[in-house]
Amino acid sequence: MTKPPTYDDIVEAASRLKGVAARTPLLEAALLNERAGARIIIKAEMLQKTGAFKLRGAWNRISRLSEAEKKRGVLCYSSGNHAQAVAASATLAGTSSIVVMPATAPALKVARCRAFGATVVLHEGDRHSMVARATEMAETEGRVLVPPFDDPFVIAGQGTVGLEIAEDLTARGIVPDVVLVPCGGGGLMAGTATAIKMHFPAAALYGVEPAGFDDTARSLVAGERVANEPGAHSICDALLVPEPGVLTFAVNAALLSGGVAVSDDEVRDAMAAAFEHLKVVTEPGGAVALAAVLSGKLDLKGKTVVVVASGGNVDAATFAAAITRKP
Repeated sequence: MTKPPTYDDIVEAASRLKGVAARTPLLEAALLNERAGARIIIKAEMLQKTGAFKLRGAWNRISRLSEAEKKRGVLCYSSGNHAQAVAASATLAGTSSIVVMPATAPALKVARCRAFGATVVLHEGDRHSMVARATEMAETEGRVLVPPFDDPFVIAGQGTVGLEIAEDLTARGIVPDVVLVPCGGGGLMAGTATAIKMHFPAAALYGVEPAGFDDTARSLVAGERVANEPGAHSICDALLVPEPGVLTFAVNAALLSGGVAVSDDEVRDAMAAAFEHLKVVTEPGGAVALAAVLSGKLDLKGKTVVVVASGGNVDAATFAAAITRKP
């Protein structure tokens, strides 16, 4: 596949993921709804088996390896969640994995990659040089490179998040007005949007990014892919990519209503709110969509809003600082 996946590809991915990925729940809390002035329904992907949605896309790609490819093994580059998913999927598929991660990656994510069976290579330098190094390593060692987002099978796997949302909402007789999704390279956004639009064509879809890394939002306005300015910083390590993917932006440009950016402090507030009202742990990147709701970035009064909380792989110190922060 060299084109963006279709809705049927997402349905097929869901079948492939049965027994591997968890079907995560939709959560709701009356006091959170009251605070937001809207009905907020959270898709809790922090409860996924590797602590984030990435297992879906990684397994949908790695489960298709031929026996010859399995002998060669896989390799990926990632700040952590995709790396964990690739490591876990590779072990389950009976192959080996190397994950190239930034030296600044959260210690928890590095440790979990090793626990899932991967060889971890820590990289000093920016994301461009990390991607180049990983690509060269894959070519040299003959390993299959598993991209974090710009791959049709990966996007289709992530799209099962949207498929589950649509099926579970329909079963409850709920029609969403707005769906908010964390957006880094755009794979989760693109897959989820494809599934949601098939079931709820009138729903407004928004990608949510950290301030300073709002490349998808600005690309939507420009009508073409634009990159972030270098030098920005954010606690949302899972979402810090330089520009949208080629395949992901093609989908998102066609389906999204727009993009929203949130600050680190707004993200911390959302992490605390999710813990207080829903008793769940969100990592910074996983909390951006809820942050967009609670900070009032969109007019959501009286609407039914689905928020994807994409992961919960956060170091204890970072989480403790967020939930004890004084507004």
